[in-house]
Amino acid sequence: MKATTRCTILALAASCQILDAFVPSPCSNSHHAVPGQAATTTTTSLPATGSRRDILAGTGLLGIVAVLTGAPVVADAENRPMYLTEPTDDFKANEAKAMEFKRQQLAIKKEFSAVLEKFLAEPNDGDALEKDLRTLKALVAKTGGLPLGIKKDELFKVIRSKKAKGFWPTPVEIAYQSLIQEISYQQSPNLDKEMGNPYQ
Repeated sequence: MKATTRCTILALAASCQILDAFVPSPCSNSHHAVPGQAATTTTTSLPATGSRRDILAGTGLLGIVAVLTGAPVVADAENRPMYLTEPTDDFKANEAKAMEFKRQQLAIKKEFSAVLEKFLAEPNDGDALEKDLRTLKALVAKTGGLPLGIKKDELFKVIRSKKAKGFWPTPVEIAYQSLIQEISYQQSPNLDKEMGNPYQ
């Protein structure tokens, strides 16, 4: 409290000095002498409401001076915001769920990538290729879409690179089209997933 009172007194003193520089004295009003005439001085008394400190209070200069002179603004301690020093239980629970989801997605992506690599390395075996594509479709249905980090367009491009090598029997094409439909179904926001894929 002593430090605050001292800063307030300093601010008031500074405000009076600033006011003296900009507000003329209320006691006298001097006129320059005209050649050949004596200089005259007119004394005018201002009313009490026109005193320098009333003008200072009315125009809000006191607050400006307090800011310019660095006078601290004392806030009520009860109104100061409270900051948490430790995470709440809800925050910890949400963080744990996010970490678990990330671990599941990484595991699914690893499994999905392993099947895709097997598909690309398969020899000209129609049954093996068809089986790999249907395994990919089952993983998509289980996951509710593609794993995080695997994009649909990139997946189709990789599969078509295998098709471009020439060996692509009809059952393999059917399995490929079925995979495309499953991905489109799982990624569609307008279909009820609980009812199952109506196109299969």
